[in-house]
Amino acid sequence: MRTIRIMAHVSLDGVIQHDNSDGFAHGDWTAPYRSPAGLAAVLEAQGSAFDLLLGRRTYDLWAQYWPQAGDSPMARQLNAATKYVATHRPQGLAWGPSADLGPDVLASIRALKATEGPDLLVWGSSTLTSALLAQGLADEVVLLVYPVLLGRGKRFFSDSAAPCALALVRSQALPTSVLVNTFQYVGALQS
Repeated sequence: MRTIRIMAHVSLDGVIQHDNSDGFAHGDWTAPYRSPAGLAAVLEAQGSAFDLLLGRRTYDLWAQYWPQAGDSPMARQLNAATKYVATHRPQGLAWGPSADLGPDVLASIRALKATEGPDLLVWGSSTLTSALLAQGLADEVVLLVYPVLLGRGKRFFSDSAAPCALALVRSQALPTSVLVNTFQYVGALQS
């Protein structure tokens, strides 16, 4: 059985948006905090081999960048990974290897999780993230928390996210004041 790990760069107020769409004025807000230690932490958290679970918007943004990003450990890993994409538009998945998850995304992810293979990483899809946690399909959440408040932008979780409990299993402070926090999924929130 595969592990599903959700990973996100997030501001203190929960913003994960990195592009300037929808009038968002702070694209690339993580740039001042990038460091060799941060890259090493991301590469370690991702593991040496993985496949990707991506929403269509993240897939399209990454497909424009990573194939032309040059030779680096991160680019090599992301380009080599199989990309499983939650999309209503299965055409145009040229950044491969790739496959669409079909009309029942959660059933496809359940079936994929039950197979043997590398871990499945989710980057950038708040809709997919919320659904995976609500269904108990995510095993870990790795949040790179930046010491900034952005005020507005796409959030890691919407107000409609299902309540659940997570357990902190590791925390690492980077020299740039970014915290890398790794949580394990525990289950439904107990009230």
